[in-house]
Amino acid sequence: MVEVVTDSCSDITPQLAQEFGITVVPLYVNFGNETYRDNVDLTTEEFYYKLETSNIHPTTSTVTPADFAELFTKLAEETNEILTITLSEKFSVTYEAALQGKNMVKKACHIEVIDSKAGAGAQMLLVILAAQIARAGASLEQIVDWVWRAIPRVHIRVSFDTLEYLRRGGRIGKAQAFLGGLLKVNPVLGIKDGATFPIARCRNRTQAMDFLVNFVKGFSEIEAVAIEDATTPDDLEALAGRLEDVIPPERIYRSKVSPVVGTHVGPHVLAVAVLEEG
Repeated sequence: MVEVVTDSCSDITPQLAQEFGITVVPLYVNFGNETYRDNVDLTTEEFYYKLETSNIHPTTSTVTPADFAELFTKLAEETNEILTITLSEKFSVTYEAALQGKNMVKKACHIEVIDSKAGAGAQMLLVILAAQIARAGASLEQIVDWVWRAIPRVHIRVSFDTLEYLRRGGRIGKAQAFLGGLLKVNPVLGIKDGATFPIARCRNRTQAMDFLVNFVKGFSEIEAVAIEDATTPDDLEALAGRLEDVIPPERIYRSKVSPVVGTHVGPHVLAVAVLEEG
């Protein structure tokens, strides 16, 4: 069976990884001289507490090619086909590190590396559905073809309380246009072709929630949805409840924004990703 690998910026929780047989490679969060593996050495709850209370703003770093090569070599003992789906290369060098790691593997194994062109819930949906197809017995070529056709059908919207974290991390992209005069609004951003772009300005969090719900309801046929919060689980439950008349609950995947992603988006984000049926 094809082994499916992704990085922790997919926000796939340990529970989801176990359920679908996905290998998640943790990136790193750094608070000064202290380094933590994403969602391994530092839970989401611990991270957001440190984020809001520490005088040190965290930074992030990725996995080395050697780390990927070691993982691929280990997996190659169990399979001869591996698919890796990474965070957008416009956000991180993780994709390049995976490619380099692939080329370092000496054991015979067919390894494919795909740039998701996204991150967070959008990346998550691609990875989970790829893992489901793998479990159904599809070949690596078939799964790769499905992923490439699915990438344009994945859409994500993220509601922010502030864009300051994106600005600090240099990931703000075209959303730079939303900076200034936004202290009393909740901006909503999207990700397209691996970069963030501005979508809407909502007057408050309630309107932002309405925007996310209406965004999902705007699709006529939906294969799956991913919803995420960072520090507002009640908002996540409310969002899930409002979407149950749109898509069956079993096709709504819930998650927490992981520490590495949280470093760049902050503690009060709420996100929804949609995979349209092909």
